[in-house]
Amino acid sequence: MDNGSFWLHLDQLAAAHELVIDRPAGTVHPRYDDFVYPYDYGYLQGTRSMDQGGVDVWCGSLANRQVTGIICTVDLSKKDTEIKILLGCTPAEAQEILAVHNRGSQAGVLVLRGFKGDC
Repeated sequence: MDNGSFWLHLDQLAAAHELVIDRPAGTVHPRYDDFVYPYDYGYLQGTRSMDQGGVDVWCGSLANRQVTGIICTVDLSKKDTEIKILLGCTPAEAQEILAVHNRGSQAGVLVLRGFKGDC
């Protein structure tokens, strides 16, 4: 599978499932009082990720809610890895979200979509 197919598959996954925002921007994490969500955060209803919940999604400010990137995370306290889909995120927003996942026992890496020839 080429790189473009990967992004198209993510687009199809996101388009085929309802986006549920369960942590709007500005809300506090239910278990960590010092963690405030900088952007809307939720999941794709009817999907499953490594933690058995829905596939996680961050939503940025762009009107086009196309997949703009992913963040791959590892969390030593939870002993798991996950992929977070970025929808409609600018590069600056993606960097801010990445910083959220590079605290404490977590580490993340950002993969931005190139958009050149991948659609």
